[in-house]
Amino acid sequence: MTVASLETVEVDYPRRGRALGPFSLSLEAGGITALVGPSGCGKSTALRLLAGLEGPTRGTVQRAAGRGETSVVFQAPTLAPWLTARENVALPLELSGVPRETARALATEALARVGLKGAEDARPAQLSGGMAMRASLARALVTNPRLLLLDEPFAALDEITRRTLADDVLALWRETKPAIVFVTHNVEEACYMADRVVVITRGPGRIAGEVRIDAQLPRPAGFRATDVFRQASEQVSSLLAAGAEMAA
Repeated sequence: MTVASLETVEVDYPRRGRALGPFSLSLEAGGITALVGPSGCGKSTALRLLAGLEGPTRGTVQRAAGRGETSVVFQAPTLAPWLTARENVALPLELSGVPRETARALATEALARVGLKGAEDARPAQLSGGMAMRASLARALVTNPRLLLLDEPFAALDEITRRTLADDVLALWRETKPAIVFVTHNVEEACYMADRVVVITRGPGRIAGEVRIDAQLPRPAGFRATDVFRQASEQVSSLLAAGAEMAA
């Protein structure tokens, strides 16, 4: 079942010109898709279209538009500094009309799922970068979305924390299996987290190709040392190089 799609979309900006397209992408329920490409290729623009944060200049966007059906995690945690972790996570539920007591009970459960049990009353300034990103993930997942959009959420974190959070996201995905779109510059991160990696050319972004990764999700221990992982990483890297030539 298709959860969302971009059909021959193009995005033009007044002073920058064409930023994306023509670009088409279909997202199936339960699939994990990574978007990989150079800076300025339109990866985040595609994500904003799927989130409903902006519209295309041309083309058609179909998306999970019901309240709470799409959740977004940005590169910065974007937590309200005056609210506790529990209050931040409960916010989307409260805004949708869920009673405060129920929303905060669900937020407490969501924080426990991402490893933040005991940190419910902490303010964002009291959380480490990794903890703040976990709280942001909890807030995104508390509505049980059909579509989860991740815009380089680990970019500002150290490598050990990135890898831990990648495994955490996959473990959380296994529980409800939303469709996930994950934007990253990191080829190995894309091949580890996704079952489909879509490679985008330099801006204006178009699809240079895609790589399917037929391997167990969540990934088993030692997956990064397997031939499947290495071959997928090499294929994505080759597409990136070809995409740079296509746009040149």
